[in-house]
Amino acid sequence: MAYHSFLVEPISCHAWNKDRTQIAICPNNHEVHIYEKSGNKWVQVHELKEHNGQVTGIDWAPESNRIVTCGTDRNAYVWTLKGRTWKPTLVILRINRAARCVRWAPRENKFAVGSGSRVISICYFEQENDWWVCKHIKKPIRSTILSLDWHPNNVLLAAGSCDFKCRIFSAYIKEVEERPAPTPWGSKMPFGELMFESSSSCGWVHGVCFSASGSRVAWVSHDSTVCLADADKKMAVATLASETLPLLALTFITENSLVAAGHDCFPVLFTYDSAAGTLSFGGRLDVPKQSSQRGLTARERFQNLDKKASSEGSAAASGGLDSLHKNSVSQISVLSGGKARCSQFCTTGMDGGMSIWDVKQTPMSLPLRHGLNLPTPLHCHCQQPNAATISHLDTCCCLLASTLNTLQLTWQRSQNNLLKANLRASLVVQWLSIACQCRGQGFESWSGKIRHAAEQLSPCATTTEPVL
Repeated sequence: MAYHSFLVEPISCHAWNKDRTQIAICPNNHEVHIYEKSGNKWVQVHELKEHNGQVTGIDWAPESNRIVTCGTDRNAYVWTLKGRTWKPTLVILRINRAARCVRWAPRENKFAVGSGSRVISICYFEQENDWWVCKHIKKPIRSTILSLDWHPNNVLLAAGSCDFKCRIFSAYIKEVEERPAPTPWGSKMPFGELMFESSSSCGWVHGVCFSASGSRVAWVSHDSTVCLADADKKMAVATLASETLPLLALTFITENSLVAAGHDCFPVLFTYDSAAGTLSFGGRLDVPKQSSQRGLTARERFQNLDKKASSEGSAAASGGLDSLHKNSVSQISVLSGGKARCSQFCTTGMDGGMSIWDVKQTPMSLPLRHGLNLPTPLHCHCQQPNAATISHLDTCCCLLASTLNTLQLTWQRSQNNLLKANLRASLVVQWLSIACQCRGQGFESWSGKIRHAAEQLSPCATTTEPVL
């Protein structure tokens, strides 16, 4: 991972160009700054000034190389690079409240703007009159639109709003595109048609994202919940109440994996089990290093007691954070690999910094590569038929699961390769032991799932089966 601090001011939004050599950021005001990588440094090369209010959304079209911005001045601008200068074109959104977010469609022939006017403006270029025009999606939106994301088919649009709803609309514009093919979300898609509406969220929907296939949509809300709707399962919604502070942004990194971040200042992983239709917490990606602390002097101990009511010299006691970002993460974007097989993603935050996360180098890289979910606590979710079976599994199986979780946490934080190798072998033994107990009680499905995971983790370790 790599971290760069651009500014003292917060970064409210960002967007990357196609080859990831330039990034456009908003320093929480009416300007947009474009930085370019020069060696190990980021150098400002352009400054876009046209908005009269704070810029709230930026998106950079990779193929046409056009930037679209929106702001609290209720306008949007499409920026085109002519020579070495970015030229703006005003897009009148016909709204009376601030614009909140903007996204280019995948084919870059239109873009969507969410606003506080309880409408979504779908803007497209009219060749005959040589200007940008927009159509409004109004019903049944009842509050500010906070987030948008396009379906891969260029027609469906997911929107998260302050009325606690995630919705999917049809944004079909017959003037610029052909009639869309049927999707799992529906076959009839006239402009403004409501294809899906959630009912499980109980907070403002801060972030929304389609999967690479477009058959799943996920969203995060202000009540610290993560939800996922699967169109292949009759739009069934899986909901997980996380223990984190509210999340503000999310993205798919595989078809079954999500990365989200928000007020806790670090990204976290969530995984979706398509067979069971459930979401699970995969762990924190920004795992703090276990730094060795020197002994504190008596003077330092008394100072800590006086200032922080603690005699320890930890980061928490000193008022700092053990995360890379030191303030809320405002946006997440995929850098390479796409949503199907992401290998790098980027986060920007209210601390004025940007982090680039290499998925293969994070503590969660092993579960991502092998499709496992090691850091998730393993519990007995089987359908136990009677009290005797419950008692037996409690004594022989759940205790092993608890041991497994402890070993997993130690494996994540260890920097010793020999210790990690020993723990790896212990993990396999524990997985297989639990599998044996489940199989002995007739739970073949759970047993097979655990055995398969253990074989992926270490194929050579499954030649002999442990006996309890």
